[in-house]
Amino acid sequence: MSKVAILRTKPETVVQDVRKVMELGGVSQALDAGSTTILKNNLSWHLMYPSANTTPWQLEGTILGLKDAGFDDQVCVENETVVTSAHRGEILNKQKPVCDHYGVPIKYNFKPSDMKWQRYEPKAEMLVLDKVFPEGIFIPDFFAGKNVVHLPTTKCHIYTNITGSMKNAFGGLLNNRRHYCHSTIHETLVDLLAIQKEIHSGIFTVTDGTTAGNGPGPRTMIPVAKNILLASSDCVAIDAVSAKLMGFEPMDHKFIRLAHERGLGTGRFDEIEIVGDVDVAKERWGFHTGDNTASSVGKMFWFGPMRWLQRLMFHTPLVYGFIFASAVYHDRIWYPSKGRKVVDKWLAESPWGKLFTDYQPGRS
Repeated sequence: MSKVAILRTKPETVVQDVRKVMELGGVSQALDAGSTTILKNNLSWHLMYPSANTTPWQLEGTILGLKDAGFDDQVCVENETVVTSAHRGEILNKQKPVCDHYGVPIKYNFKPSDMKWQRYEPKAEMLVLDKVFPEGIFIPDFFAGKNVVHLPTTKCHIYTNITGSMKNAFGGLLNNRRHYCHSTIHETLVDLLAIQKEIHSGIFTVTDGTTAGNGPGPRTMIPVAKNILLASSDCVAIDAVSAKLMGFEPMDHKFIRLAHERGLGTGRFDEIEIVGDVDVAKERWGFHTGDNTASSVGKMFWFGPMRWLQRLMFHTPLVYGFIFASAVYHDRIWYPSKGRKVVDKWLAESPWGKLFTDYQPGRS
């Protein structure tokens, strides 16, 4: 039976609680002690926005939790999307100071001096990736033979309804043409999990639910303090538990159901063993994803009546018009007019916002 560890936490103890939830989740058994461990950060937005990105305490606690378990050889890997700058994000979200403090190097999957993209022939039958990329599936050579620890947050997502461990591989394993996969995003996540199980020596996830994101994520959400942490070696199970907590039925999510049916993990909530603060698993938060202006337009082309135009719009230079429009909408319109007020209130009033303001690694 798959196991997911859950703990209640608070700012004063969160780093130690991350270490504890990792131990409860079985990190020592999940990873290979003789392999380098990749910390796969989540940067949904280079701007700091509560619940959107890996938190500094999540990252610091994970580094220490791995050291507790004897995994000293760690590397943080960042990816870049067409609308998100990894270099800006790791500074604004206070991830780089944590890595610097503990001597964990940061590598970038888009930087040729750090890693190269090599053709990969999956052993598992692919649902869509071989069709989306008929010229071949390419992944970073650096990932093969290493452990990976995913560091997502608990939040909604406009294309998958919820996002977490399985979605976190989308940026790490696919290059800047990953947007080709949006119309088959659920199947893509299942294919990527199958590939992960072939190339990695171990897989583990630490999910931050200290501030969860309700609404049209992974950016324009309403942050809600939930004060929990989750950890598991089963990417499907931890996403299923996150979905259930948010108030959704896990198996209604195609990527969870397909992964469960293909034996890549456990998606049925009643088949998952909950350890730690087990009463948390009874919570239902009543989240609702919805849409924003950008996602409403995007869905018309990816899933709606304009789908027949997606190759023209997203596989040609015309895509740069959408990239520009998305960047302007999120960074220049939504964030200054709405997001900045949310951030300021969170920093001033939320215990997690206050922790972020004064956060310095090593103080725990």
